[in-house]
Amino acid sequence: MRSLYLRDSSARSSGPVQRLALWGGRFARLADWFAPAFDLAIRLYVAQVFIRSGLIKMQSWDSTLSLFAHEYAVPLLPPDIAAYLGTAAELCLPPLLALGIAGRFTALALFLFNIIAVTSYPDISDAGVKDHVLWGALLAVIFFHGPGKLSVDHLLSRFFTRRN
Repeated sequence: MRSLYLRDSSARSSGPVQRLALWGGRFARLADWFAPAFDLAIRLYVAQVFIRSGLIKMQSWDSTLSLFAHEYAVPLLPPDIAAYLGTAAELCLPPLLALGIAGRFTALALFLFNIIAVTSYPDISDAGVKDHVLWGALLAVIFFHGPGKLSVDHLLSRFFTRRN
């Protein structure tokens, strides 16, 4: 506590640049402290978007098959296979993302699924495209930075690091 006081008193006698640097450092430490909760919030938000879509598909399977047969233009797959695989992806991947299990792989899989979804529906609105861009950007953050400290991946890495 004494060193913090000394830094504060020396900052008072120093110039505005040093004071700004001191406050910037404090702000950065505060942001670092909240980062794991923010990582978790991103994962939960994106996961709920995809799992809700999968649950809607399950509620009316006949409508889902009809949409895949007549509306969606999924490349390389027959409509019924695309419907099963798409719905399975929307139901199986989001819980993994939410828990942070294989976080980077799961984020990449959902990112690719998101690209297929947005490009397979020719009548998507501008607002729909913006939603997909947001979800893709958030999934890219998870892919490039990992799922964060509040994840099963992080717990497992700590467990296995301690055992070695």
